[in-house]
Amino acid sequence: MTDTYQIDGTKMVFQMPMEIDHHQAARLKDKMDMLIEAYQIRQLILDFSGTEFMDSSGIGMIIGRSRKLHFLNGNVYAIHVGEQVNKIFEASGLYRMIGNWEVEEHE
Repeated sequence: MTDTYQIDGTKMVFQMPMEIDHHQAARLKDKMDMLIEAYQIRQLILDFSGTEFMDSSGIGMIIGRSRKLHFLNGNVYAIHVGEQVNKIFEASGLYRMIGNWEVEEHE
């Protein structure tokens, strides 16, 4: 699977896959961590426009990236969160840890 992402300075927009299960979450974690370190990313924007399914391992992967970025004085945001994934975000409390890029103001 090819990952799609765009890097602009210290900001990275990462396109999330259609399904985020245990195997995908582990792969995404490794890829994002490598890119965060290599490009000194401080704003990670997760684009969920094509995501239809996410299980608890996806939640854990997002929480881990949020903790990593907060340690580096950065933030994680979500964009284009569909109805199904939004329910997971709300039920798990993810919105308390990460922001909604579309709602917040940014330079």
